[in-house]
Amino acid sequence: MPRIANPIVVWIVLLAVLPLQSWADQPPNILIVYADDMGFGDLGIQNSQSKIPTPNLDQLAGQGMLFTDAHSSSGICTPSRYALLSGRYHWRKFHKIVNSWEPSVFEPKQLTLPRMLKQKGYTTACIGKWHLGFQWDAIVKPDAKPVIRGRQKVWSADAFDWTKSIPGGPLDHGFDYYFGDDVPNFPPYAWIENDRVTQAPTVEYVPDPRPSEGAAEGRPGPMVAGWKQDQVMPTLTKRVTRWITERQGQKEPFFLYWAWTSPHAPIVPVKQWQGKTAAGGYGDFLAQSDDHLGDVLKALSDNGFAENTIVIFTADNGPENYAYPRVRNFQHRSMGELRGLKRDIWEGGHRVPFIIRWPNVVKPGTVTSDLISQVDLMATLAKVVDFQLPAGTAEDSFNQLDLWQGGKSQRTSIVHNTKANHYAIREGDWVLVDAPTGAISSVPDWFDLENGYTKNGLPAALYDLSNDLSQRKNLLLQYPEKVTQLRQLLKKTQAAGEVR
Repeated sequence: MPRIANPIVVWIVLLAVLPLQSWADQPPNILIVYADDMGFGDLGIQNSQSKIPTPNLDQLAGQGMLFTDAHSSSGICTPSRYALLSGRYHWRKFHKIVNSWEPSVFEPKQLTLPRMLKQKGYTTACIGKWHLGFQWDAIVKPDAKPVIRGRQKVWSADAFDWTKSIPGGPLDHGFDYYFGDDVPNFPPYAWIENDRVTQAPTVEYVPDPRPSEGAAEGRPGPMVAGWKQDQVMPTLTKRVTRWITERQGQKEPFFLYWAWTSPHAPIVPVKQWQGKTAAGGYGDFLAQSDDHLGDVLKALSDNGFAENTIVIFTADNGPENYAYPRVRNFQHRSMGELRGLKRDIWEGGHRVPFIIRWPNVVKPGTVTSDLISQVDLMATLAKVVDFQLPAGTAEDSFNQLDLWQGGKSQRTSIVHNTKANHYAIREGDWVLVDAPTGAISSVPDWFDLENGYTKNGLPAALYDLSNDLSQRKNLLLQYPEKVTQLRQLLKKTQAAGEVR
């Protein structure tokens, strides 16, 4: 007689493989929501002292997994976006942002996250902030020349042929569809759909409305007449919900990269959100953005996508330096207990909010303190969709699917960097800031005094984050062997890719 298997063992095996079978039969949709300049301490569910209500983000975390030790690749915008979409540390190629009118940071045929997913049958879209470059030279008129204002090259609206296709953007790097304004405080101040502006700019930029907090930070250049910067986030949200609704009845799974322009400057909450929080204009702007997220999550649910969509929320870097006066004016710490802000290689520059919801795969209400990087999304999603990453691609990315499902992180170290020759290296709980300071953003003297920070006076700094998350106590002289070990690890990582 044939041997009958133990039914308990059979059920255990079935339960172990059922998620994998369902992914193969019905690949999950993927939505990445990427906030801009949002601090670790702005997320209500991980900062009980936050003055900003984030009910939709808090609920999203309750429905999935909250990562409390998650990092962007850089302390600034373009490099983090590049790393997120390539699985590669930005500093292997560049350090700075793409400035106005500059070309793409991607190689023409480079494997990107959307390009990978397209190969697995996904429909792909980017809606929101791109900030990774377009080939603007392709639409500059032959006789046009910029005007030099100080150190800036300023182009007039009539310097461009706005009827032409603008190459080098999202459509050339794996996306089927794009809608956005590229960068909210850079020209052209206009909507771009796919590879063309929807309306030609005809006037020079004037900020409208004036920001509720901080400076407008708008770079001079062409603008569509009547352009309202407070309407950018509402317009993007409507476009996202429309795009999701249009997926009804489509057979292909989708990947949607919704890159917020908030709470980055200009801080411009719409009128109905002004004064809604106890954290000033920034708090109002972020609370409004959380409400926009609620609209999009509702669109997923209303259209039957919620149960089979991976929703990933994170941010490109820490908060802008308006966060320092916000501490005094509103007693709200956008950086939470962390040291540093945007640009810095202190923890506050790159430790960011990170949430993943995936029904029936990621256990609801879970919190992990294991180390993870946005760079890891490429390898993890490659595993989810059963894509074999070619050699030489996504070389810094780790498959973190086991961590998502309650296991351990595959990552033990991470490199922090914003500018050339200014690095920090993390391994376990130890982090070496291999520079006299982790600061790039200017720090007010009063903030250091009130928070117990002193001038370093040494060529580098070593911290044990398990006892000193706020990075106050420099242990450089107490543990010279640890310093040597971390410097060797940094050099090895820089030379050969991530140490596995």
